[in-house]
Amino acid sequence: MEHERGRAPEGALDMGRTERELSEALEALAGGVRAAPDAYRTARGEWLRRERRRRLVLTVLIAVVFTLATLIGLWVLNQAPADPGVIFSGAQGPVVQARATAGPGWPGQSG
Repeated sequence: MEHERGRAPEGALDMGRTERELSEALEALAGGVRAAPDAYRTARGEWLRRERRRRLVLTVLIAVVFTLATLIGLWVLNQAPADPGVIFSGAQGPVVQARATAGPGWPGQSG
């Protein structure tokens, strides 16, 4: 189907009309809306209260986690046996020193 020069297709005319009608309806709706004189101040105050509450909750949560971790750590350390273990028994056995048999140029070797 061929259209005349300079004329938009029929679907484009309907879309342009729909957009225009929708724009007019939204403008009429927006024209009837009036903001309260102190709307910004009220919204900002609510936002600041929420921000303070969020920070307070985060601070309390961090303090609780830190306190619990500290108490659990102290409890675990307190549960350690009082008697010395095998590692700290005080018994001393022979100390074996290994001697390197490397060639000249190694530290401590005369070559």
